[in-house]
Amino acid sequence: MAFIKTSYRNDFYYGASQDLIKRAKELRKTSTEAEILLWEAIRNHGFSNFKFRRQHPVKWFIADFYCHKLKLIIELDGGIHHEISQAEYDERRTAELEDLGIQVIRFSNEEIYNNLESVLQIIAQTIQRSSSPSPRGYSFYTSFSII
Repeated sequence: MAFIKTSYRNDFYYGASQDLIKRAKELRKTSTEAEILLWEAIRNHGFSNFKFRRQHPVKWFIADFYCHKLKLIIELDGGIHHEISQAEYDERRTAELEDLGIQVIRFSNEEIYNNLESVLQIIAQTIQRSSSPSPRGYSFYTSFSII
């Protein structure tokens, strides 16, 4: 039975360490205002009947929101993400996650505060594309700006 548990854990967390899993749990206690607003809209299968988790460990990263069934991460970016070094890190991180077969979409905190309905529409469109069969090699642009 330990093999099944370990195998599931590795698949669900993509091999994330126990320390990272604990850190993610701590982060759930200190959500940003933007994270709280989005979480209220997508939690408890309340959004397109897909379960999202918040502050979910994936490999050596912690995703803001993650849907395992869709292999979809939603990231919310605060002001620090406008800095060049952070933007470059975000690009590398997204590439690594996409190499795992996970789609990443990003929104700024301002988009959550000022245009939550538009953000939810974009997430719904992404879910629709992700959950329906698509031609081989199909790619969907994953950065949005709606402000």
